[in-house]
Amino acid sequence: MTVAVALLVSAAMAGWLAPRWLDRADLHRRDPRMLIVAWLMSMAGVAFAAVAGVVLLLIPNHGNVGYFVAALHHCWDAVRHGSPPSVEALGGVVGSAVVAAMAVRLTVIAVRGARKRASRRREHLSVLRLAGRKDNGSPSTLWLAHDEPLAFSMIGRPGVIVATEGLRRHLSAESVAAVLAHERAHLRGRHHLLVATTDALRTALPFVPLFRQAPAAMRELAELAADVAAVRVHGAAAVHAALTTCVSGQAPGVALAMARDAIELRLARLRSAPPAASDLRRAMSCGLAGIAAAAVPLLTAATLLIVMGVATCPIAGS
Repeated sequence: MTVAVALLVSAAMAGWLAPRWLDRADLHRRDPRMLIVAWLMSMAGVAFAAVAGVVLLLIPNHGNVGYFVAALHHCWDAVRHGSPPSVEALGGVVGSAVVAAMAVRLTVIAVRGARKRASRRREHLSVLRLAGRKDNGSPSTLWLAHDEPLAFSMIGRPGVIVATEGLRRHLSAESVAAVLAHERAHLRGRHHLLVATTDALRTALPFVPLFRQAPAAMRELAELAADVAAVRVHGAAAVHAALTTCVSGQAPGVALAMARDAIELRLARLRSAPPAASDLRRAMSCGLAGIAAAAVPLLTAATLLIVMGVATCPIAGS
């Protein structure tokens, strides 16, 4: 039971404290893709630790996880004089019921949300395809005869970029290309799906700060990541001009628009112009960040076990 409790406590601690750690990252200079991975893997680590803790409660002898844990159980049992097996079994059953209920709730929310977004997307695209001129690129782009400079993307099969002729009237050719590169980065990075996933998790688990704050962070980081992709090809000046010129008031809610989220932060990052990292360095930083974020609950559980062992063994031996 000790290991199970340690995992559950560490999952709760990580779910509460991880957003504070992640929010301390310097978004003006840090690679947003690394932080996207860190957020996703933090949520995965918390979920894994919680489920593993519940599963261990149900396994006879709690999985026989090794000599150290057995010794720790001996020390802990000497202090607490044993706990009735029925209590552990009841805890496992209750925990399983809670996990199952949350899983069902998350599935229902995700399916309903996906259906609702798909329906709204079809409605918007049916109108846009009638009003727009199709540019057969990859992904396809719909150009609308509208003077306001506006651009957004919507996921689908295939994904679609919607842009207005106002982009070409108000921006240079390089800035227009930067806008399209920004939207292509959203589709290529599956940013719409990441935002939708974190939205579903927030709805299903609003009492966990990590899941509650994830959607806002993911939208912010998705825009920063798309800016980084555009800057690498077209330069910071082109993206800055596009961001200060484009509007977003008429973009659908299911879309990711060029100039709707985290405008001030993105402009500040473009002005600071952090140096571009190599592909290898970016891959390594994302991998290390993901491993570290996912391991936090497990390392916390291990630390709790060691502390409990150090605190209880001397008492047991006296």
